[in-house]
Order: sequence, then structure tokens, then C-alpha cells
Amino acid sequence: MKPSIPQGTRDFSAEVVRKRQFIFKTISTVFERYGYHPLETPAMENLETLMGKYGEEGDRLIFRILNNGLDHPKKQEQARVDFEKVLEGKNVPGISERALKYDLTIPFARYVAMNHGQLSFPFRRYQIQPVWRADSPQKGRYREFYQCDADVVGSKSLLNEVELTSIYMEAFALLKVPVEIKINSRKMLSALANACGGQEYLTDITVAIDKLDKIGIEKVKEEILRKGLTEEQYSIIEKYLHISGSPAEQLEKAAALLGSEPLCEAAIAEIRFILDYADKLSSPESLFVDFTLARGLNYYTGIIFEVKAKGVKMGSIGGGGRYDELTATFGVPNIPGVGISFGVDRIYDVMEELGLFPESLKSGARLLFFNLGEKETKFAFSLAQELRSKNVAAEIFHETAKFDKQFKYAEKKNIPFVAIIGSKEMESNTVMVKNLATGEQQSIPANELAAFFESK
Repeated sequence: MKPSIPQGTRDFSAEVVRKRQFIFKTISTVFERYGYHPLETPAMENLETLMGKYGEEGDRLIFRILNNGLDHPKKQEQARVDFEKVLEGKNVPGISERALKYDLTIPFARYVAMNHGQLSFPFRRYQIQPVWRADSPQKGRYREFYQCDADVVGSKSLLNEVELTSIYMEAFALLKVPVEIKINSRKMLSALANACGGQEYLTDITVAIDKLDKIGIEKVKEEILRKGLTEEQYSIIEKYLHISGSPAEQLEKAAALLGSEPLCEAAIAEIRFILDYADKLSSPESLFVDFTLARGLNYYTGIIFEVKAKGVKMGSIGGGGRYDELTATFGVPNIPGVGISFGVDRIYDVMEELGLFPESLKSGARLLFFNLGEKETKFAFSLAQELRSKNVAAEIFHETAKFDKQFKYAEKKNIPFVAIIGSKEMESNTVMVKNLATGEQQSIPANELAAFFESK
């Protein structure tokens, strides 16, 4: 059998892992700066925890896990019947009671609901873990991928939204990724739904608008009309989608179109609050108001975010928003929350395309000691151990071999320096160090080798 991996998943080489860890460390450093604490939740959740939280389309993308023991003779006949129900999209506890987590937000809400009596509110957490979606794999879209989230629960203050905006700005600045950070409010979309006839249209409208960038306005119109809205109702949506201008002008036009709706007034107040802090943020020029921003997930209730990279054809590389009723679905009401997510896999692809990763990430070891024999290797081992104790990564070639083979090994592994220790060097207690990039060679006293690399 030819070895393979499931479609939509990937193996990561050492070079890729180092680059991914660079992203994780950069973002988590910013999270820690703002007082967020790390958290991890299981790879799988009870199916009932996840179902019904992401909308109809999201529910279809949840990876279900088969129960243990389905090969038991007594269960096989019932399993055949139950599988037919599963294929119809029904929940059948006898077949599947658990699923791989779809995102980090719902498991976090479940965690808060289970532990709210022990948590100090507002509670800030960040989480960096893989999630799974049964989506069609394509560039920037995988079935297994990492999310990197920061959420704060137990506070309705819009200052949280301001700080999350700032976290986006600072993290992407450190990664050197040029971005546009777009904001809107789900209250604005609720006001739009009311203007079109009522809240029963909210999900249909937001799901359609959320696809605008992918399918275009004509297809959005077709989808909305297919859901039962009239041409007259769609005309309101079309006017809304064409709102443009400066942030102030956008808010003024939204008020003119939907101002009779109380939710529109509330949405404008939320957006203005964030804009009023813009001049105190590190990159105010990257912040935009975008009324076409919908975020297709049903649990958002207030400000929503989306981040896109400039100069690269790629979907959003970050997003999130406020969800004031999420823990109520687990029987614990009145714990408001807001959070953002970084799409690590897409961020990686953007940084790779733009050549933004530091050159220093290419190699683990900075120095390779050549293996010239048993005595020489013991001498080299002592020096390698000293370097390692000073956090200078070093390797010793695994066997005695020709110089050419050892040079090629260093080049293939992107090790920038090699150390050659023969009988002459052992007698003089020195090390011949060669810089492979420049070809420069120099003899360094053995007791100064660590200092030489620490200064580099």
C-alpha cells in the first residue's frame, strides 16, 4: 500500500514547524502583554456541545466520531439502521456521541459554563490548538488547521473590543504582515433584517452577505430571493451593501437608511466608540468600517471583526466578535463575551508568499563539528556541550567521513558554521571555524568559542 495522509491535512517539516512556532510565539507574546492566560480543551467534544451553534452550513462541516464497540454483534443490526439516519443528517447517539471541535470558541464557552463558579471575571484566555472542518480543501482552506484565539468573558465594556483591535495591529506589525482590519456590528445587520420584515430573515441575510466576496452581488441577490424575500426587500439590502465613503460618511448613510431601527442607533454607537480610540492605536490607518462584513456564525451579537492581508489573494486571516449569549446555551446565562481568532495556516501562507520569515529560522544548529576521529570527537563533544549550555545550538557529525560529505551535510541543513578540530588544533587548544556563507576561516581559542557565537 502506498502511504498517504487524509485529504486536507499536512505533514510539517522542521523548517515549516520553526516558521509556525515563530507565528505562535509572536502572537502569544502579544496576548500575554494584554493579560490573557493560556488554556487548552480536548480535541473532541460531546456532539451536543457543538451542534446548532454554527448554523446549518456549519453543522454539516462538523467531523463526527463513531462510538466504540460498533463491531459488537448485538449492535451491528441497529448500527445499519442508525447509519441511514446519519446519512440523512440526523443525530443518532447510538452511532456518534462525540465530534472533533469545529472552532475554539464554543469549547471555550462550554469551559466557562462548567467552571464559572471558580473563575475571576472578567476572564481572559488565549488558546492555540488545531480544529477540524469537513470542508473542501483548497488554497488557504484545510480540514485540519490551527486557530489562535483570544477571548474575554464577563464584561460588556467596549474597551475589550478596542484592546482586541490593538492586539491585531500589534501582532501583525510584529509579523510584518500588512493588513486591513474591518469592523461592523451584528446589531446593524439585525436592523437591516428588521427593515426587510423581521428577525426571521437575519440568518438568511447574513449567510448570503457573508459570501459576497466569493460569489458576487448578483449571486447574493439570487440566494436572498430564493429564501423568500421580495425584490422590494432586497432593494434595501442592495442600498446597504453599496454604502461607502469615510467612516463618518458610512455611519451617516447607514443612519439615513436604517435610522428608524433602534438597533441601528446602537450599532452606530458601538462602532463610533472604537473609532474614537483609533488615534491611540498603533496603526489607525489599518482600521476600516465595512458594512458588508457579516460573519456567518449565528452566535455573534455585537461588534464583529475581519482581517485581510494586503497584496495577497487570500481570504480572511483573522476574525471574531462579541457573543453575549453564548454560555446561555449551556444553561449559564449573563456571561457576555468577545473574542478574536488568528488564522495561523493562512498567515503562514501569506508570510511565505511575501517572504516575511526571518532567515534565522531556517536552521536549528548554528555550528557543525566535523568528525575526524575518536579523540577529536571527544574533544569536540566537550565544546559542543559548553555551547549548548549557553543556548548555542550545535551538532557533531555522526561518523568519521570525508570532508566533502560533512560539508554537504551542513549545507543541506542550512548550518551556517562548521568547526574543524584535528591534532594540531587539539595541541594548541583551538578550533578552526569556517563561515559557509562567506568562506572565511579563523582559528579561535577553545575557551573563547562560546563567546564568539554569543556575540553573533
